[in-house]
Amino acid sequence: MDILKGTLATCLPIIFHITTINPLWFGVCAILGHTFPIFAKFKGGKAVATSAGMLLGFSPIFFVYSATIFVVSLYFTSMVSLSSMISAVLITLSTIFLPYIAPVILPEHNWLLTIIAFLVSSFIFLRHKENIQRIKNKTESLIPFGLNSSKKK
Repeated sequence: MDILKGTLATCLPIIFHITTINPLWFGVCAILGHTFPIFAKFKGGKAVATSAGMLLGFSPIFFVYSATIFVVSLYFTSMVSLSSMISAVLITLSTIFLPYIAPVILPEHNWLLTIIAFLVSSFIFLRHKENIQRIKNKTESLIPFGLNSSKKK
């Protein structure tokens, strides 16, 4: 559902042919609404899935690329939180370099996308403070997938 929030919000100006506002702004609103919901006393999610949805609505090819980064990272770490943070950093860097090295994935440099990616990445790190502490203490939960799988003996 969280991915859908970001995707639908980002697609709204495209669906309604609103060309005066960049669709990314709608995605940012979805991210803010998800992480600071009024009806939950402003205590919401960590912005990862809704941000992914924003990418899906903005550029499906870049979303697939980004999801691949996440899955590969998850395979190596077996930690969703660490993979989310690694992906956030790599996706932000990708918004800068991909237009020059792989324009099929991201055809042109979009400063707004880069700025939003940087801010969202920073925000993701802030929202993962407790997870970072658990990673340092080697007590972070592992999922049953990847090299460090919790199902390994």
